[in-house]
Amino acid sequence: MSKIIVLMGAPGAGKGTQARLLQERRSLPQISTGDILRAKAQQQDSLAEEIRAIQASGKLASDDLVIRVVEERTAQDDCRNGYVLDGFPRTIPQAEMLERLAVEQGHDILAILIDMPYELLEKRATGRRSCPVCGEIYNIYFKPPRYDEVCDFHPNVKLEHRPDDTPDKIKVRLDTYNEQTRPLLDYYERTDRLRRVDGTKDKETIHKDITDLIDADGYTRRAEVVTSSHDYRQI
Repeated sequence: MSKIIVLMGAPGAGKGTQARLLQERRSLPQISTGDILRAKAQQQDSLAEEIRAIQASGKLASDDLVIRVVEERTAQDDCRNGYVLDGFPRTIPQAEMLERLAVEQGHDILAILIDMPYELLEKRATGRRSCPVCGEIYNIYFKPPRYDEVCDFHPNVKLEHRPDDTPDKIKVRLDTYNEQTRPLLDYYERTDRLRRVDGTKDKETIHKDITDLIDADGYTRRAEVVTSSHDYRQI
């Protein structure tokens, strides 16, 4: 049966990078609720205003809003053979909605947590930059561009820094993650569908760990835990 891969992890853990690799190498569409919401925020209607207010506060979007976006996107033909969810579900009501959707679509669900400590998450988020033309992602700490603040592939294009990638807003997101999203780990653990990979490794090693889990026979069995869970609240 085709699979819905639920990539989990705190903001900045690298879910987007790994989702893109699965899309490129496994032809599994990347469904990023964050990207979809940011695109919709550029429109001029009441929904866009609602999304912009949420982005400015650093808080997460409501269940109702995100569910509407996911249902609309996964109804498209390219999702028939499975897909990768990046940023959804974030809450138990969203996870329950996904269960119903998976049954309707004929998919199994596999949740994979990219596990990472707070200090590294903060640097990944505050240092993140992206090219508005090709979407290439950089980080001033770990993967800087060859020339300051410009894309390697589009040297005349200035890299963008998301307005919600500031230390204060990142702390809000991580605190919200702990309060609202962490219960999902227990939810998927109870049904033996949660796997973990070490997010401190390089992206190719993480990708291999993820694909090994996806390809494993009888993946509904408890897989070996690659690393222990981290608490993302700042100490």
